[in-house]
Amino acid sequence: MNKKPHIINVQPISKIQAYRQLQKAGDFANVESIGTHTMRKTFGYWFYKQTKDVAMLQEILNHSTPHIPLKYIGINKEEKDNILDTFQI
Repeated sequence: MNKKPHIINVQPISKIQAYRQLQKAGDFANVESIGTHTMRKTFGYWFYKQTKDVAMLQEILNHSTPHIPLKYIGINKEEKDNILDTFQI
């Protein structure tokens, strides 16, 4: 028995729909001031924390220089100092 596979036309959700769904999740979790841009910054922060690869993060976020993504994701002086304290050659 040869059945044709059922093809589903899957389309990505729109930016507006993504924002609405994120707002619903934020409301459910009692989180204020959340938007789709929050996800971008959160991704950047955790990508950097796990990889420490500023050049790749710069490329992923499409920033022009390496210092911009660090400022963008909120890596402050204390965190930079901690990284330098543990760095060894």
